[in-house]
Amino acid sequence: MNQLLPSLDAQFAALHTRSSALVRVAPAEKLYWQPRTAGAGAPPVYSCGEHVLRSAACIEQTFGGVTSNLWDDPFEWTLPETLATPALVAEYLAEVEATRRRGFALFETDADLSKEIAVPPGEMQTLFALLSATLARAAHHQGRAFATFRLFSDERLPPL
Repeated sequence: MNQLLPSLDAQFAALHTRSSALVRVAPAEKLYWQPRTAGAGAPPVYSCGEHVLRSAACIEQTFGGVTSNLWDDPFEWTLPETLATPALVAEYLAEVEATRRRGFALFETDADLSKEIAVPPGEMQTLFALLSATLARAAHHQGRAFATFRLFSDERLPPL
């Protein structure tokens, strides 16, 4: 019985839906607002928009690797300077979701998740481990995006 694939698919889809909703309600002037600057030696502080982009970039990198063995870090084309408006961020999120869907279309049964794939830097990992780690990283960044959003807005997002 296939239970893992539909569950993982739904969790990734929910991430996309929540990120898209956040981008729709975040004021354009606050999308890349920095809550504070990091001091010397402190970890960087990212804006709501940067965390949304990092969340999507995790997914793009994984599914780019799964579908075409391109494990490029999407850092260069996900900079706030490149995706400066909520509309451009929403467009990028839609592209990432399309890539993710193409990746999931390759999986037929839960048994596919036990297959191993070579991931950078050449290690072997099961698809389940890869997708689970990606989901966790993407959800982490999305959670931080929501936390930053709450610093400048009392807006409630629509429920899923």
